[in-house]
Amino acid sequence: MTTPPSDRKYSDSHEWHKLDGDVLTLGITSFAVDQLTDLTFVEMKPSGTEIGAGDAVGEVESVKTTSDIYCAVAGEVLESNEALNDNPGLVNEDPYGAGWLVKIRVTDASGLDSLMDADTYASEHAG
Repeated sequence: MTTPPSDRKYSDSHEWHKLDGDVLTLGITSFAVDQLTDLTFVEMKPSGTEIGAGDAVGEVESVKTTSDIYCAVAGEVLESNEALNDNPGLVNEDPYGAGWLVKIRVTDASGLDSLMDADTYASEHAG
């Protein structure tokens, strides 16, 4: 596994959380992509949906399984990555960039405190 970007936090369920001001971008890690294999469908909660810390904000489907996507912060869904409607494979190709899933306006970021930094996440999910 390549070392994940150091500018975000990581959950045990393999989501990454990148906070920029009060907007959080959420996606899944390359480890999750490797486990899921080819994604065939992505569905996130619609804009305006209020979420609590730890809530599922959507799901991704692959040829293997369907997985819920969880967010560690509370807030409101701002937008979903519309490009994934036509090309869910963007998540496979670029999970830390063009394959982001959803953006959330954060009302409580305290859930980020319990997440791992990149080095810790990489060491727990290497090999």
